[in-house]
Amino acid sequence: MYPLLVIAVEMLIRQGDLAWSPWGLLILAWGYAQYRLSGRYRTAHGGGGPGIDVPPERVVDSGIYAYSRNPMYLGHLIFMLGLVITFHSPAAALLFAYHVWWFQQRVREDEKHLTVVFGDAYRAYLDRVKRWIPGIV
Repeated sequence: MYPLLVIAVEMLIRQGDLAWSPWGLLILAWGYAQYRLSGRYRTAHGGGGPGIDVPPERVVDSGIYAYSRNPMYLGHLIFMLGLVITFHSPAAALLFAYHVWWFQQRVREDEKHLTVVFGDAYRAYLDRVKRWIPGIV
């Protein structure tokens, strides 16, 4: 839905002249693929549902989850960044900035909840693996 919203806003602002970059499509594809594949991996290895509403039954700390605690959310953010780059869009940049803030808040709540559910195993995972970008943050 976001791509359609960004396209509509940009078409209005630019009076029908939509600027876009094919390189951004690679970032869109990467973000979408990371979101979907990491969700499937978590469900297959941890149980539960694809979202936090049906939490996993065990800590997943292998695969992509050995590098980032939130690869699904990160995939969503990469997708949003792809919208900014693809459409050279200030509207998409605002959406991206909002989602960075929102996901950071969401992750903090998720971590509190998962610490209660999984205890020491999850605390050890928090110590080992960065929240967002491997080795950085």
